[in-house]
Amino acid sequence: MPFYHTLGQIPPKRHTQFAKTDGSLYYEQLFGTVGFDGMSSLLYHTHRPTMVREVLGSIDVTPKLAVEKNMLARKLIGFQIESTDNQDFLASRVPLLMNADLILGVAAPKKSLTDFFYKNADSDELLFVHRGSGTLRTLFGQITFGHGDYLVIPRGVIYQIDFDTSETRLLYVESRSPIYTPKRYRNHFGQMLEHAPFCERDIRRPQDLETHDETGDFLIKIKKQGSLHSLVYASHPFDVVGWDGYNYPYAFNIQNFEPITGRVHQPPTVHQTFQTDTFVVCSFCPRLYDYHPLAIPAPYNHSNIDSDEVIYYVDGDFMSRNDIAPGHITLHPGGIPHGPAPGAMERSIGKKETVEYAVMVDTFRPLMLTEQAMGIDDGVYYKSWLD
Repeated sequence: MPFYHTLGQIPPKRHTQFAKTDGSLYYEQLFGTVGFDGMSSLLYHTHRPTMVREVLGSIDVTPKLAVEKNMLARKLIGFQIESTDNQDFLASRVPLLMNADLILGVAAPKKSLTDFFYKNADSDELLFVHRGSGTLRTLFGQITFGHGDYLVIPRGVIYQIDFDTSETRLLYVESRSPIYTPKRYRNHFGQMLEHAPFCERDIRRPQDLETHDETGDFLIKIKKQGSLHSLVYASHPFDVVGWDGYNYPYAFNIQNFEPITGRVHQPPTVHQTFQTDTFVVCSFCPRLYDYHPLAIPAPYNHSNIDSDEVIYYVDGDFMSRNDIAPGHITLHPGGIPHGPAPGAMERSIGKKETVEYAVMVDTFRPLMLTEQAMGIDDGVYYKSWLD
């Protein structure tokens, strides 16, 4: 997380007594990553955060793979994924692509996630809101969200989601490595540098801390090692009276990304928005085209030797592709080159700008396709470069 934040009441010194009005003590919890070496926050609970009343059981949610060794460019029709009226955010998630480092999928939830609480104990989660709006409710506070928002939810965060509509569309990534802002955008103190395409002002932090002083039966579903475990806790998970630190969920809207342009076409790295040890996320946004008098605005052909490239198309006119619509997902696997569709290079010459929005995920290890992905694969995209 880029910078320090605090909400609610905290004691003046960490790891010291913090008394309630009746003289009893609040319970401190260190919420950290990478052992004691990564980002962390200190939370102060009304009740012990450790009180498990019952373990109800577990279900296997490991994605079912259809293609483990892929060498075809593919186009997935994401909006073909639908959910039933009773499917909430968690039940509606459909994994499409995965490797040992991440799971990438889409969701079209019809109702809010309010009947229980959810925690991903394995992975940081990145949610991109393509359609819809609502409120992410966590033990750190609330974040309202809408179209174009990235929601970064560190592993271990307990949360619920309220949706304002039943017409929600989400792209999600579960990352086994922590999700950070790109290192090259930050100085050695951690502050965003002047050349960065966004800054701390664009980050929306949790607000409106909820504190529930309640005991009873509270169901938390915890994802770990490919299973969803149902545990009943004896106190409300949102019983935090205050916290401070660097490890917490936040939001960033793709429309606040300021594109970096040049006289000739810039490489995809200028669009980078997030990084992990195993993949990067880039944002393609409306921008002026290259301004060299002989510039070719369309991207040049390039070889994916070391990474698989996934592009989720959001809105606008996708200048480098033919027959692409919002919700489509293209996969360009490592090992073979790809580039603009036939005619795209020629069409781009002389154009001054693009108004496209898209999210790109480049992985450093090959991606496998799930059974659900094969069900929405158009089957012919790999031939789309033939004249």
